[in-house]
Amino acid sequence: MSDEKAARLAAIRAAKAAGQASAPPAPAADQPPTQTPPRAPVRASAQADDELERLESLPAMPFHTLVAIFIAVGVGVFAAVVALPTWLPGLSASLLGTEPKAYWYLSRSSAFVAYALVWLSMVFGLLMTSRMSRAWPGGPAAFDLHQHASLLGLAFALFHGLILMGDRYIQADLRQILVPFAYSGYNPTWVGLGQVGIYLTAIVGLSFYVKGQIGRTAWRAIHFMSFAMFALALVHGVWSGSDSELTWIQGVYWFTGGSVVFLTVYRILATMFSRRQRPARAESPKLQAAE
Repeated sequence: MSDEKAARLAAIRAAKAAGQASAPPAPAADQPPTQTPPRAPVRASAQADDELERLESLPAMPFHTLVAIFIAVGVGVFAAVVALPTWLPGLSASLLGTEPKAYWYLSRSSAFVAYALVWLSMVFGLLMTSRMSRAWPGGPAAFDLHQHASLLGLAFALFHGLILMGDRYIQADLRQILVPFAYSGYNPTWVGLGQVGIYLTAIVGLSFYVKGQIGRTAWRAIHFMSFAMFALALVHGVWSGSDSELTWIQGVYWFTGGSVVFLTVYRILATMFSRRQRPARAESPKLQAAE
């Protein structure tokens, strides 16, 4: 979150808190109101709510920063796959030999980082509107972390796929890496599902920058694809990862997958409980007076 955005959010929250503190107390349930509440503070509060929602929906990562990250990914892949073998043939021979698998290790490590970031994006997204986020890290902070993790996960996922152009065992060209299921070598089905997952990650991540244009309803519908995105990343990692048989790797997959299922169920139940409480509060004068 930028300093300017954080300062404006803090100022709006302080103004709302001050307005609520200075508002007259609500009359008791058995006593009629003595005077009509003023309308100006209500309008001011509504404007503050609109401004607060607008600021919280702004992308946490500036678009030019995202573009710079993608350019860095492209330059890094070009340097490793094209420039290195041309400029340093001796070093590239050691990297491209039959035994060393530098490009595979780069791809696998970046894939693991991308998966961890996608998982964090799911966790913070599910925590945004729950009571858990009030303790840590807070709703707006969770929203920003959700965005950053999603976009950085996309960057690492792109690097994970593109760097394989330098691996002699995989022998994949740019078309096979960019077009889902175009590759027919190593585990093509699970690789193809991972490619679809990357495109879903791109759609979900980039939707932060068009939320104001497409509206909140369409944006939320796009974000429901996050569950498919995470599921594809999980099955891709389990079935195409060369180290998925390791015990600690399996533990990571079980923990991350189980935590997303738990938080999803928790959010569904919390939403259902909240909807049931709203009619009860609307029908109870005592609860209205207490609020």
